[in-house]
Parts: sequence; C-alpha cells; structure tokens
Amino acid sequence: MATQIRDTQFGHLVRFLSRNKVFRYPDEIDPSLWKRPLQGDTDPAPILPAEQANETHGVDKQSPNTPHVGENDQEFNLIDWYGPDDPENPQNWSSKWKLLVAFLMCILNFSFYIASSIYVPGIPSIMEDFGVNEIVATLGLSLFTLGYGLGPMLWSPMSEIPQLGRSPLYFWTFLTFILLQLPTGFAVNMPMFLVFRVLTGFVGSPPLATGGATIIDMYDPGSAGYGICILSSFGVLGPVFGPVIGGFAAPAEGWRWTIWIFTWLCALVVILLFFLLPETSAANILYRRAKRLRSITGDSRLRSQSEIDAARHKLKDHLIVLGRAFTLTFSEPIVFFMDLYSALLYGILFLWFESFPLVFGDIYGFSAGAQGLAFLGIFIGALVTVPPFLLWIKHGVIPRFNKPSFKPEMVLPPTFVGAISLPVCLFWYGWTARESVHWILPIIGSSLFTVGVVTLFNTVFNYLGISYPAYVASIFAGNALFRASFGASFPLFARELFRQLGIGPGNSLLGGIAICFIPIPFIFYRYGEKIRHMSKNARHDI
Repeated sequence: MATQIRDTQFGHLVRFLSRNKVFRYPDEIDPSLWKRPLQGDTDPAPILPAEQANETHGVDKQSPNTPHVGENDQEFNLIDWYGPDDPENPQNWSSKWKLLVAFLMCILNFSFYIASSIYVPGIPSIMEDFGVNEIVATLGLSLFTLGYGLGPMLWSPMSEIPQLGRSPLYFWTFLTFILLQLPTGFAVNMPMFLVFRVLTGFVGSPPLATGGATIIDMYDPGSAGYGICILSSFGVLGPVFGPVIGGFAAPAEGWRWTIWIFTWLCALVVILLFFLLPETSAANILYRRAKRLRSITGDSRLRSQSEIDAARHKLKDHLIVLGRAFTLTFSEPIVFFMDLYSALLYGILFLWFESFPLVFGDIYGFSAGAQGLAFLGIFIGALVTVPPFLLWIKHGVIPRFNKPSFKPEMVLPPTFVGAISLPVCLFWYGWTARESVHWILPIIGSSLFTVGVVTLFNTVFNYLGISYPAYVASIFAGNALFRASFGASFPLFARELFRQLGIGPGNSLLGGIAICFIPIPFIFYRYGEKIRHMSKNARHDI
C-alpha cells in the first residue's frame, strides 16, 4: 500500500515536507538496488546504439540496466524495473489497487461528463436571466463540449511526456476545473458565462482520453478490455444522469444550482485523487527513478530509456509529440473512420438532449423533472447490454489474445450488432413518438441506443488501443475531439431540425446517415490487417 500512496499527490507532499524522510523509495534505502538485475549474468553486457536499445527495451532481449551508447557516444547505464516482480511497476500492483484506480477513473469520467448535460434543463432559466434566445443559451452546452474536445489534444500527449506523467495532470487540471466553476456560476452576463464554460471544458478534460491509457498502464491488453468497457459506460451514464438531476434542480432553484451540484461532486472526486491516485505511467516512474539515483549516487550515467531517447531529440521532435493527436487522427484511415463513427453516436446522444423536451414535454406533457427521467431508458439499456459484452470479452477475446493467430480485427464482431441497432433505434424512437402511442415505446426505442454505444464505443477503443499501443493516449484524444465536435454542433440545430421536419422524419434522417456508416466495421474486419500494415504507426507484429 505504501508503494502506491507514496506516488500520490499526498505522498509527494509528505515527502517534500519531511525532506524525503517519510515514504522513502527502496533505492533511497539501498542505492545499489539498481545493480541487482545484473547479478548472475555470465556474459559481458552488450553495448548498443540508442536506436537499437529502444527497439529491444521491454522485449527482454537483454538484461535491464546494461550499458547503452547515447548521444555523442556517451555511455549510459539503463535504469529499468528491479526484476519482473518490481512492486512499483503498475502491472504488478495488487488487484485491489488496480480496481481502486480504475474506479477513480470511472467516477472522474462520470463527474466531468455530468457537467455537460446537467446544464440542459437550465436553458429556459438562463434565457430568462440573461435575456438571450434559445440558440445562444444552447451554446453553454456546445462550447463546454467543444472545450473538452480540444483539451485532450494537448493534455493527452503531455501525459505521454515522461517528465510529466499522468497523475499530476489529472489532479491539477481537475482542481483548476473546480475553481473555475466559481466565475461560471456567478457569471453576470452571457459572454462571461460562455467564456468560462469553454475554459472549464478545456481544463477538466484529461480523463476523457487519458483515462483509457491509465487502464492500459495497469492491465494486460486482454484484461484492459473490461476496464475500458466500464470506463466508457460511465462516460455515457454521466450525460444520461445529468438531465435527470438537472430536471429537478433547475426548475426549483434556477440554472446556477446545476453548476453548484456537479461542483460539489467534483470537489469530492479531487480529494480522492489527491490521496489515492498514484502515477501509472511506466515512463514517468522510471524517469523519476533514474533522476533519484543520479542524485543519490552522483553517477550521471544512470538514465531511463526515455532520457536516452530524449538526448537525440530536438525541439522539433517535442513539437511533433504535442501535435501527435492531430496527425494520427487525420493521417490514419482506421483512426479517422472509427473516430467518425463514434462521433456520430455522440452527436445523436447530445441531439437527444434537445429532442426529449419536445417529445416528452410537448407531446406527452411530462414535467421538467419527469422529462429527465425519460433518459433512464438509456441507462436500462446499458444494464442489459454491458454484461453480455463483458462475457464476449471473457470468452471471445481473452482466450484468443495470447495465441499467435490473434489479430486486432478479432475484437470487431460486436460492432456488427451496434451498427445495425443504431438505425433501428432512431427509426423506432422517431416514429413511435406521437400522442396516439404510449410514451413507454419511444423510451424502449431509446434504450436500443445503448446497444450501439456499448458495442461500438468499447470495441472501437479496444481496437484502437491494441492497434496503436505506443500512442494510445493521443489516439483516444483524437477520438474525444471528434466526439466533442459532433456533441457541440448537433444541439445547435436539433430543435430547429425537429420543428421543421418533425420528430419522425428528423430521426429518420439521422437513421439514414447511420445506415451509411454500417459498412465501416465490416470493411475493417475484412481489410483492417492490410491497412494496418501500410501504416508506420500501427502494430505490424500481429
């Protein structure tokens, strides 16, 4: 337990205040610990060029901590894990700690996502307070969504920089997110409110893409599928429960209370992050280990692999890292089309935030609070769909994963179900939403949406994570940008779309678009391997 607590923000503070006398690392007690993996070696340690060292690192081609040649032919001693059972390696943590960190990622995801949709029931209140029209008031949702689409494009590549790591980004950005809710909730006019909505969306966004990378840091790729499925489900439940809570708070207390409710929730989460979230990035843990050993021993040759690589990097290379999320998103066909598909799902979900009041308020006469309860159909759909999907991972993916014949495309079959269920959902929901039909039928139709969300979202994340393991945070960041772009734009034209076309034809238009997307998973299932092998960024070994 001390191993993980030591690497939390609380642990770092205690070490700073005690001048590193409390929560000491094993190598601070025994500075020769790094040499132990070399004991028992009978052959002289090979000296490799940095490029070759990078290729063999982590593949057990040589003993850890062996000399490497870096920049200007300078010899370095590579600092790696202290053996296969090193307790600081997140892959070796106990199952309880892994579950705890995964749970923190889930509630972090949920509490941030709820901040987007809880605002929707407060739109009439903000129109009245600031004297703006419906479209301008809806910008409070759209700009927040756009902000958290752009944020991961910066934060996720930063989390892959060894000197920074993931844990500090989670804590400090989320703390800033909470503090910025004060000027948001006390905004005196609409421009002030909108500026802080986009800022809060931007600074609070790291968990949306980097959360999946944290799961992959701790679990083997097969088991990570469970975590990513549950994590993305919490990402859907946040927007679903937002209107449920806001539907009762906004009419009773006004739009400002929708801000304060999720701020209190997020404040509780940031406290948990401070005390319980350790660093999971192996590159950052090893970087700090090497830095610590250099300070203890005075030996400047002790370097982590990331430092050996960085010795050859110039400013241009660092800029490429920061821009990686953009370049991978738009240069890789697999990434682009999978992101586009998941963005369509997300856009439809946010569009429904505007259509549900028209259906259940105007057609069925539900109160504001009851309109939010209509979203529970999507929640029920998740309860029904997630268990079979987890069974698919257990029996359909994990047994194949360690076989030589495994291909990432083998995880794609559930998308076939999702691709078909999405248009069925839209046609069902659209054409049953009328006074002559009981309100339960469109709710049942909306629950089919979760079939598409679970089978498409989770499979896309797993497929991209397996195909691009070296850049998983950047890949997920690009996906978040696509989703947020659609989630930001769809609500702006939603009410006008349904008023002009009607609920049935409007959903039929979306259903027709969803039908056009059906071939995508089938194409990648058939030709994905060939497309991957044409890419310099995707895996070629499977």
